[in-house]
Amino acid sequence: MRRDYHNWYSHRLGRHMELLAYGHSGVPVLVFPTSQGKFYEYENNGMIHAISQKIEHGEIQVFCVDSVDGESWYNRGIHPHDRVMRHVAYENYIIYEVAPLMKSLSGHQQICTTGCSLGAYHALNFALRHPDMVNATIAMSGSYDMKSFMNGYYDMDFYFQNPVDYVPNQNDPWFLDRYRSMKIVLAAGDWDICLGDNFRMANILGAKQIPHWLDVWTGGEKHDWPLWQRMAVKFF
Repeated sequence: MRRDYHNWYSHRLGRHMELLAYGHSGVPVLVFPTSQGKFYEYENNGMIHAISQKIEHGEIQVFCVDSVDGESWYNRGIHPHDRVMRHVAYENYIIYEVAPLMKSLSGHQQICTTGCSLGAYHALNFALRHPDMVNATIAMSGSYDMKSFMNGYYDMDFYFQNPVDYVPNQNDPWFLDRYRSMKIVLAAGDWDICLGDNFRMANILGAKQIPHWLDVWTGGEKHDWPLWQRMAVKFF
């Protein structure tokens, strides 16, 4: 399997950012890490091995980025508004630095996003905010309401990063038409700490007549890597 390490200085974030890319051809898949996770955690937790055949067969190329969650959502040392702005800078890093690399290496003009836990929030939120760039999102065991990170503070910059708030009010046909042609997967285990969040998000999408797949895994399935490995095999 082809495995490439990339590292460059991001002026948008003011620091070096690292990522790992796997594969030689296929649909480009952008992987967001879990809470404050690193670019290598997907490999370290068996996810790359789980989908290795599809990578080796040239069906998908996987790009695992680093997070800045410790500088944004989890940074209790700065004002909540500044947490959102750091997240926005990270979003711009993905749009203007990572996505062009993915498109150049894969030859595809649209990408798939995915992630587990907080990575699922990143994956779904990025897809819903940029449906011209994303045509599929696979969100595993995610929570899509970020208010718990804001210490009661609320503004419009945060509103547009909080899917449970902006999706119900989205009436722009440009967005809705693209949402309705996008593959949207919400997956969670029946004992998952985020199960209720997935039902909530599915209800929001359903109310807007946005097709989606809510997939609940039964049999005592918990919020952890063994479940996500099997989900990846199913959905990629």
